Amino acid sequence: MKAGEKERLSTLRLLLTEIKNERIRRGSEVDEAGFVSLVRKSIKQREDSVSQYRAGNREELAAKEEAEIKVLAGYLPAQVDEGQIRAAIEELVSSRGLSGPAGIGPVMKEMLARFGSSADGATINRIAREVLAKPAG
Repeated sequence: MKAGEKERLSTLRLLLTEIKNERIRRGSEVDEAGFVSLVRKSIKQREDSVSQYRAGNREELAAKEEAEIKVLAGYLPAQVDEGQIRAAIEELVSSRGLSGPAGIGPVMKEMLARFGSSADGATINRIAREVLAKPAG
């Protein structure tokens, strides 16, 4: 950290603060799932900030937020490939005969249980909607 990585240090300090706040809120230690959730939440906040900064023509601030996203992403578990998620969803949909918007709930429940923190819920939801929108057959 002495090598001039001030942005990285600042980002990690913010993350540690969020972890401490979560520990106080829960009244117990933050487990791995809670940690991953906090990191994802931090990344999402920064992604929202990037879009706001870009809308306001503040590229230097957007670039700073993107650098923080890269630092935080290094603390997430390896993500499952979208192809693997799609294959698992297609298999589940065909085996249970799911279709349409009513199938989203069971698919999300099963896929989040299967992939856990190695797949983003938004990605699973997007792929599930694509697969369920296809006509059966």
